[in-house]
Amino acid sequence: MNKNEQRERIPQKPPIILPLPDSDHQPLWSVMISLHNTYAYLETTLLAILELDKGMGIMQIMVVDDASKDGNIEDLVREVGKGRIGYFRQPLYMGKLRNLETCIKLARGKYVHLLYGDNYVMKGFYEEIESLFADFPRVGAVFTEFEYINERGAPIWKHKPLSQERGIVKNWIETLALRQLTQPSAMVIKRKTYEKLGSYFAVEHGEFWEMTLRIAAYSELAYSPKILANFRIHGKTITEDTLKTAGNISDIATIIGIIRGYLPLEIRDKVSDTSKKYFSQHFARLSHKVYHEFKDTGAAMQQAKSALLMHVNIVSIQYALLLFLKVAIGYKRIRNWVEKIT
Repeated sequence: MNKNEQRERIPQKPPIILPLPDSDHQPLWSVMISLHNTYAYLETTLLAILELDKGMGIMQIMVVDDASKDGNIEDLVREVGKGRIGYFRQPLYMGKLRNLETCIKLARGKYVHLLYGDNYVMKGFYEEIESLFADFPRVGAVFTEFEYINERGAPIWKHKPLSQERGIVKNWIETLALRQLTQPSAMVIKRKTYEKLGSYFAVEHGEFWEMTLRIAAYSELAYSPKILANFRIHGKTITEDTLKTAGNISDIATIIGIIRGYLPLEIRDKVSDTSKKYFSQHFARLSHKVYHEFKDTGAAMQQAKSALLMHVNIVSIQYALLLFLKVAIGYKRIRNWVEKIT
C-alpha cells in the first residue's frame, strides 16, 4: 500500500458523522456488521442476530462488506436473512476504518452496535444495553462484559470483570486508559455520540480503545458485568504482514500518544509509561506465540525487538532473550526455562 492509499484508508482525524434528517420513524437499534474476508464466520453472526431481532421498525440490521473475496457475501446474506438483513458492498477495498465509517453513516438507529463479521452477542444483550441506557440516560455509550472464543466458537477464557457492580464506570482513567478492556461486540454507542466526536481514525489496531477513551473523556460510560458478548480469536485476527512489520505495535504506540491528550496533565506521563510497559510485555509474550504457532521466525523477532523499543523492562528483556535463544539453539533445549517464567 502506497502512502496515498494509506492516507485514504486511514484518516488522520476523526471523520465527521452528520446528523440524520428529522424523522418520526427512526429505529431504536442499528446493528451494523462490518466485514472483510471473514465469510466462514458470518453465518453464525447473522443467525445469532436474527434470534435477537427486535423487529423491522425497531432494529435495523445491515452487513457492510469491504469488498470481500473469500465467498459470496451477498448470496449468504440473502439466504440467511431472507430479506430481513440489508446489504451494502464497497465498490473496492476501503480498509477497516473507512468501512466502520460507512457503517455509522448508514446507521439509522438511536443506538449503534458495530459488530465484526466474526463476532456475535448472546441472548439478553440488547435488553441489558437498553436497560443501561434507560437507567443512565446521560452516558455516551454502554457495554457489557465479554469472553474470548476460538475459531470453533468455544470459550477460551473469560475476561476479568471491570467491576462486580452495574453502573457508571468510575475512575475511568485508571480503569480504561492503561489498556483495552472491552471489545466492539460488547459496546453500543449512541449515534449522537458519533455525531459529536466523529468516527475512527489514525490506526487499524487499537482504534476501538481510542474511541472508548474519547467517549470517556467527553461523556460517561455505563457497564454491566454480565457476559453477553464475545471476541473471536483466529488466524486472521492479525495479519502476517502486520506481524512482520510490527504494525500492531506501532499502532498501539500511536494510540497511547493520542490518549495522552485525553488525560489530565499531571498524570499523563505516569499513565503513558505504565501503558507502554504493559503492552511491551504483551507483545514480548506474543512473539513466542508467533514463533510457535505461525512458525514465522522473522515476524517473531520483529515483535520481540519492537516490544523492547516500546518499553525496556525486565519481563520484556527476558522474553526477548528467550526468543533469541530459541532461534539460535532450538526450542527443545530451553523448554524448561520458558516454563519457569511463564
